[in-house]
Amino acid sequence: MDLHFEEVLEKITEFMKSEANTETVVGKPFELGEFTCVPVIKLGMGFGSGGGEGTEVKKGKGQGAGAGAGMGIEPIGFLVTKGDHISFLQAGKTSGLAAAFEKVPDLIEKLAKTKMTESVPV
Repeated sequence: MDLHFEEVLEKITEFMKSEANTETVVGKPFELGEFTCVPVIKLGMGFGSGGGEGTEVKKGKGQGAGAGAGMGIEPIGFLVTKGDHISFLQAGKTSGLAAAFEKVPDLIEKLAKTKMTESVPV
């Protein structure tokens, strides 16, 4: 049995290279009025492989190999250009006043629970 370990590694590497790009996740750069928007991603990759062979006196010779890979891709924002100006627009995270307004329902719920436990005699 011939192990073609290098071929397996090459195929896995080529697949990961073809999939790890912004077009796969969020699309190509686009125009929006006077602005040009370029998607930006965060990419994490892991790769592992191993192989071996052995001989046992009564059972003969054996070989084995394996490889695996994992990839996580997340859109994190856009580079936005207008003329000579460029900025980064973060996706999925709010800050400032918008973040405070998102927390209001949770605060109201906690306040209501506190009031209910205070008014119930023990």
